[in-house]
Amino acid sequence: MIIADRKPINDIKETLSPYKKILLVGCGTCVSVCMTGGEKEVGILASELRMVSELDKKGWEITETTIQRQCDREYIEPLREQFEQADIVMSMACGVGIQYMAEIFPKQVVLPAINTTFYGTTVKEGEWGERCAGCGDCVLHLTLGICPVARCSKGLYNGPCGGTDLGKCEVSKEIDCAWYLIYNRMKDLGKLDMIGTFIPPRSWKSSLHGGPRKRVREDLKK
Repeated sequence: MIIADRKPINDIKETLSPYKKILLVGCGTCVSVCMTGGEKEVGILASELRMVSELDKKGWEITETTIQRQCDREYIEPLREQFEQADIVMSMACGVGIQYMAEIFPKQVVLPAINTTFYGTTVKEGEWGERCAGCGDCVLHLTLGICPVARCSKGLYNGPCGGTDLGKCEVSKEIDCAWYLIYNRMKDLGKLDMIGTFIPPRSWKSSLHGGPRKRVREDLKK
């Protein structure tokens, strides 16, 4: 799940200031689950912007809608008429959705209302934690399901560093040391011999540092 936070209202106001007809588009998948960009959140932002427009005499015309996913063309295409009528489209999806809508409608300005933060999971009600950095060279088979890239503050492939203290990271006592978690998991599973396995540096060809990635399934292409 992609986790995101809404931008401050003052930042959004500044972004929208040159425009009149505003289309707010929410996403019903990841950002809906983390209570940032779903139908409810679109409604809240729309209400806030209408109040701003009234108080500051902006004259904004605000339309709101939410689709299932902003990363799939089939859900975006039905918005074509609404896009054409808007001066600006303000997306409440992750960075992928924002970019894809801009790609499909190249003549329309599409801007973000939220900040994409990380790939995560629901730790408990109202709390989400990062679990994956999408590095493209997964080593979870060597660390028994705990990611050293996303969960170690230094992204160490071979740890721990000298800054761990009682299972906590020197960066913050609120952060568990990833390698402390890895060690204990290996110990609990009777796999402690794996702790000495050297993990080589990431491949530049498969990692996110090698430029935009693409996956193709020839059997699914039309």
